[in-house]
Amino acid sequence: MSTAFLADVVVNGETIPSAAIAAEAQNHQAPRDKPGIAWRKAAQALAIRALLLQEARRRGLKARSEELAPGRIETEEEALIRALLDEALTIPPVTDDAVRAEWEKDPDRYRSAPLWDVSHILCACDPRDEDGRAAAEARAAALLARLDGDARGFAAAARDSDCDSKASGGHLGQLGPGDTVPEFEAALRTLPEGGISPAPVLSRHGWHIIRLNAVAPGQVLPFESVRPRIAQALEKAAWARASRDFVESLARGAQITGASLAPI
Repeated sequence: MSTAFLADVVVNGETIPSAAIAAEAQNHQAPRDKPGIAWRKAAQALAIRALLLQEARRRGLKARSEELAPGRIETEEEALIRALLDEALTIPPVTDDAVRAEWEKDPDRYRSAPLWDVSHILCACDPRDEDGRAAAEARAAALLARLDGDARGFAAAARDSDCDSKASGGHLGQLGPGDTVPEFEAALRTLPEGGISPAPVLSRHGWHIIRLNAVAPGQVLPFESVRPRIAQALEKAAWARASRDFVESLARGAQITGASLAPI
């Protein structure tokens, strides 16, 4: 990593040590071969935090911590930043016309959940066990090669599955979003109706060969049923824009070294 990414950040004379930036970098994603991106994201996040806390204290705001979730109470700094944004941001109310206009852009975006009729063959393993994972993958690859895309032979091949569904030809029944582990669902969403996964799919349970027997697409939902969801999304977007503009206004009057507030 370049030494430029190991420097402290200074915001209006307040130093954020490189050790704090390194700790924060663990919370930011970046390609493995580009650790500097995580560092820059962390430096930016802490610089923005410092700007907001400085402004909250300049205004003389007091922290009143609230419960965010059972057992999770705001820190004093979190409460100060919330109090500042509550005072500084003015978010215009979302109008019914704006909500309807957003829906009319593409009503097809708002659908009920799809249903997938799914079968699979499982070659179980602990993915953390390299030898066991490799052996299970080889077994799954051999089963897939034996199938050679023949969906009609799937039920017979499923007799070698490590899942109890082998008793019904690997049939799992109808599934909806969230009914399976994320890795399985992600692969399932790429399959055409009647299709079989072109390669074994690894999940926490082992290697799967997946067949999408049939799919029932979700139905387009009427405007009235999605109005609250759209209104909430528009409110969140407006709040995000307003908070971004507020931070930019603080940055224009600040002296910052070691971090950039430009999008990364």
